[in-house]
Amino acid sequence: MQTENSIVDTASLSYLGITNSPRIFWNLPVPTLIEKTILHLQGNLTINGALSIDTGKFKGRSPQDRFVVKDAVTADKVWWNDQHNFPLESDTFDVIYRKMIAYLSNNEVYVRDAGVCADTRYKMKIRVINQYPWSDLFAHNMFIRPTEDELQQPTPEWHLLCAPGFTADPATDGIPSGNFTILNFSKKIIIIGGTGFTGEMKKSIFTILNFLLPLQHEVLPMHCAANAGDNKEVALFFGLSGTGKTTLSAINNRSLIGDDEHGWSDHTIFNFEGGCYARTINLTHHKEPQIYEAIRFGSLLENIGLMPDGVTPDYTCSRKTENTRVSYPIEFAGNIVPGSVGNTPRHIIFLSCDAFGVLPPVSRLTNEQAAYYFICGYSAKIPGSEVGVTEPTAVFSPCFGAPFFLLHPTQYADLLQQKLAAGNITPWLINTGWIGGQYGAGKRIDLAYSRAIIKAVLEGSLQEVPYHTDNIFELAIPVSCPGVPDNILNPAASWTNQNSYDEKARQLLEKFQQNYSNYSKKQ
Repeated sequence: MQTENSIVDTASLSYLGITNSPRIFWNLPVPTLIEKTILHLQGNLTINGALSIDTGKFKGRSPQDRFVVKDAVTADKVWWNDQHNFPLESDTFDVIYRKMIAYLSNNEVYVRDAGVCADTRYKMKIRVINQYPWSDLFAHNMFIRPTEDELQQPTPEWHLLCAPGFTADPATDGIPSGNFTILNFSKKIIIIGGTGFTGEMKKSIFTILNFLLPLQHEVLPMHCAANAGDNKEVALFFGLSGTGKTTLSAINNRSLIGDDEHGWSDHTIFNFEGGCYARTINLTHHKEPQIYEAIRFGSLLENIGLMPDGVTPDYTCSRKTENTRVSYPIEFAGNIVPGSVGNTPRHIIFLSCDAFGVLPPVSRLTNEQAAYYFICGYSAKIPGSEVGVTEPTAVFSPCFGAPFFLLHPTQYADLLQQKLAAGNITPWLINTGWIGGQYGAGKRIDLAYSRAIIKAVLEGSLQEVPYHTDNIFELAIPVSCPGVPDNILNPAASWTNQNSYDEKARQLLEKFQQNYSNYSKKQ
């Protein structure tokens, strides 16, 4: 392995076409990356030791600018559609790639050898090539860090090249804007240009795994958090942004397997990553102590506001974006499962923030219902959450992460049902949204009640209590739950007007049915 200040002969990247870069830095340690970021005036240390940077024009992903090369590998397997999974010709990729390589050849280049998939049976070596040192720090934090022995033979299976300073030319390069993320499965290369948002790197790798693992190994890729109790029983937490996935999966007496991306093999749940990438907007120690305490030297803060002293993070500030983030190695989380591999799950929890106030706070699902809600991936936006949202709006994202899944949703749902059928697993639907009425009339369920529900699920307290089935969604609802008032468990009973509840519930059910019809058959 090279020393921290070494500059490597450009010939070492000549196989990619990078032949005349004046400075190529290989696997630099964290302090050096932080020092270079500060010297380049690209970031500053905060009072807690974390590096704070600004990702530039893009503060989030740009799904409309992500493409998959349509070729012999992908043509008849990818679920091409007009929402995501946009096809691109191989020749177009080649044009952009050559221009990008020429650009990188005249800039600093930071190379990171890393891996993905904690289960060694599926581990894949990747090489990440970045224009900026703080982007390389993100790669160090988020992907699995190799051992010294692995670094001696780092031959990668996939390459990811990221150059925020390089933009394509829509007039000549065959894509609609200068910003792009392109996945090429035949060449095993990902190229990202025009954006400094680090999440594009993370989600691009997630996407290729979502394609390869089911087809090659019958491993179910999942956009979820995972933790384990002292008895080694594993729980999975699915949920879109705002449902409480991070908060409710961070439990003191349970160990973290991972916070976002996992695979489910024949007998393991394993983390795809080596780090955590958490939102920090309105972060407090009381609400999310694991994340708060993980923000220290080596962590990377993105797009946060700072107090007037210029060094103290202001987690309430959304001046730049609501999507403020921190990345850090998973070891910073404290209580983690060694090796980031656990047993197959005992509980699967689907979290939905139902702003219509008609889903029960907790219901037990059948395996068939679990596949249905997995395909739907439901939550809701509330008024004011986005420009133009003036009333509760249903949001459906198949598999709880539609932009990252290349196969048809039913292929993932079929795999889920196979996994459920093979073990003693209980799926649950938990509403962390409104009760007693929709947004504006009812109120959001107290976080303490949601935590009590999760505790009861994981401790088995809800396995023996009586259940009743509601007559609209046909969900099995417990009549009692420790720590939760009985009168809020049944959403119909919590509304003051039964007819209003029935009407709103049937409206939401119709939205579910209309959405499901888009995915219920393979296309």
